[in-house]
Amino acid sequence: MLEIKNLDVAYGHAQVLHDVSFRIEKGQMAFFIGRNGAGKTTLLKTLMGLLTPQRGTISYEGAEISGVSPEKLYKRGLRYVGQEKKVFGNLTVRENIEIAAFSSQEPVDRALEKVTAIYPKLKDFFHIKAGQLSGGQRQILLVGRALVGDPQLLLIDEPTQGLAAVVIEDIGAILKSLKDRVSAAVVEQNLAIVKQLADRVYILKEGKIAREISEKAEVADTQGMEEYL
Repeated sequence: MLEIKNLDVAYGHAQVLHDVSFRIEKGQMAFFIGRNGAGKTTLLKTLMGLLTPQRGTISYEGAEISGVSPEKLYKRGLRYVGQEKKVFGNLTVRENIEIAAFSSQEPVDRALEKVTAIYPKLKDFFHIKAGQLSGGQRQILLVGRALVGDPQLLLIDEPTQGLAAVVIEDIGAILKSLKDRVSAAVVEQNLAIVKQLADRVYILKEGKIAREISEKAEVADTQGMEEYL
């Protein structure tokens, strides 16, 4: 589904990603781990068209998408959930979902059902301004909203960062419910979630792929990953 070859990305004169290559098969959930500054967020933003690579190719379902705008990638089934947990704070939770339905041309009722299917409690907050939600509730709303319009590939950046343990469990359960339904590239530092859900793991170090893990036994061996965090 997604194949990256020899990707270089820079902010001005500062190069962040160096010769990055990897692939994600259809239906797989790939996790990207590494220390702060390793280039994980830069990678997801580049895949979503928010940054333009200096070199390399990004192939999505057999088509080159380097330089394609985020709006066009959205229409082609890519969704990006950033780590900032940004919602339309002055709108209600329901209105946040309605915006996603309008953008993807999905019926509102179906969009609402899709979001509440992964987290039924969210229905209780439909009338509340999204800005009043906790960080965990905003994260759940963003993941749910990303599912509107039947996406093919989710790009999710640090979904459990800064959240309470009980909310991390909810996020883990939501991601688990998405396995085999949609492909995903997830940046995550919680190795318990990585161990449970990853089909493959890519470890980034100083902007390079330091290690690829695809065997189940190796994915389960989180001790071998800890040194990279």
